[in-house]
Amino acid sequence: MFFQRLEDLRIDADKTQDEIAQVLNCKREVYRRYEKGIFEIPVWAVIALAKYYHTSTDYILGLSDQR
Repeated sequence: MFFQRLEDLRIDADKTQDEIAQVLNCKREVYRRYEKGIFEIPVWAVIALAKYYHTSTDYILGLSDQR
């Protein structure tokens, strides 16, 4: 699954893939693969990103349009 919202949230926050990878304590390449849907993003990472971006996991996963 391709998570367009991961990329959109990152760009809206003016962050690089490397900066978000540091938030998740992973390599940039791993995070890039989450964004592109090559790797399935783990639940703990979705939760961490929801907290970081002050949004819901449902929004990140595309289950809600309300940020």
